Amino acid sequence: MDLFLYGTLCHIPLLRVVLGREPEVLPAVLPDHAVFWSDIGAWPVLRQGGAGAEGLLLTGLSADEQARLDFYEAGFGYLTEAVVAHAAGTDRTALVYRPPTGAGVAAPWSLADWVHDWGAVAVATAGDMMALMGLRPAVDVARRYPLMLVRGASRLRASHTAPTSLRRTAGPGDVTVARFHQPYAHFFAVEEYDLTFRRFDGQHSPQINRAVFVSGDAVTVLPYDPLRDRVMLIEQFRAGPMGRGDPQPWLLEPIAGRVDPEETPEQAARREAVEEAGLALGAMEFIGSYYPSPGAKSEYIYSYLALCDLPDGVEGVFGVEGEAEDIRGHLVGFDQLMALVSSGEVNNGPLLLTALWLQRERGRLRSGAVNPR
Repeated sequence: MDLFLYGTLCHIPLLRVVLGREPEVLPAVLPDHAVFWSDIGAWPVLRQGGAGAEGLLLTGLSADEQARLDFYEAGFGYLTEAVVAHAAGTDRTALVYRPPTGAGVAAPWSLADWVHDWGAVAVATAGDMMALMGLRPAVDVARRYPLMLVRGASRLRASHTAPTSLRRTAGPGDVTVARFHQPYAHFFAVEEYDLTFRRFDGQHSPQINRAVFVSGDAVTVLPYDPLRDRVMLIEQFRAGPMGRGDPQPWLLEPIAGRVDPEETPEQAARREAVEEAGLALGAMEFIGSYYPSPGAKSEYIYSYLALCDLPDGVEGVFGVEGEAEDIRGHLVGFDQLMALVSSGEVNNGPLLLTALWLQRERGRLRSGAVNPR
């Protein structure tokens, strides 16, 4: 059976990942239909009525390939039905994925706009989705799709890797994965790999098992007022120290949060500053980007310091309603900040790194400082 494709699956790089091969397609039209943006997200909705929905006719579809497409679509409630599409000058019976009953629509669909905003992230995420076929039900994978987009965006940023002037430059075949397993997937995920890697003597290691805690990329930003020579720290309860057995699980930190798939790390920092401290940040200084715990975590952090106006009284209690956030702000002078570092009360890695960076750059930031508003 042929398949009429519309919306995102007309993006050939995405279709190639989902299908598992180079697709054979023809330009096609589904009469008396139209395609719209969903009114709740960046995906297409097919509606009956209209001048005709433009798309592609996928031919030469095997049962296994149909199963791959079903896995990708069915978890979102898109199910197939037979239609008559027009392609290559003739009418042809084909399957089409119908959206869930009652799906709302917004503006007419634009594939070019979707590709510009979401195409690369969706392709990266599709690879992660298809790797779970046979391991997890499609509906469970679809339920985590927004979180998986965060991981897909992280993959794209990771592709712009740091230099390898001293360390090994990895090549094809240097790491071979024999088995992939995902024992846990909720807000975060845990992935297990049976793998071998190339040793420094040129031989491959014995097969080993490694687990990776997947949490996506994150950003931290420390607001600094160069005129008043003070910073804004935030304090909140953290489950990690609690799980370690730390009797003091409230930590002093910079403002921090996950980088969403549609934003840059700097945009995420500015958003988080509003959510966690009610602050509009001024000019931002990039400190560095790094893996905080590469032995087990995929998390990659972008750290910044931001110039900011921090008068008395701006501290308070903040957090996004509905996310169980309870975040208290503290105005802290530079000398007190460094005393907290020395005493060990600052025991958050990004804040330690940022405080030491500020210690080095403080003179430059304060020389000729003006009100950053």
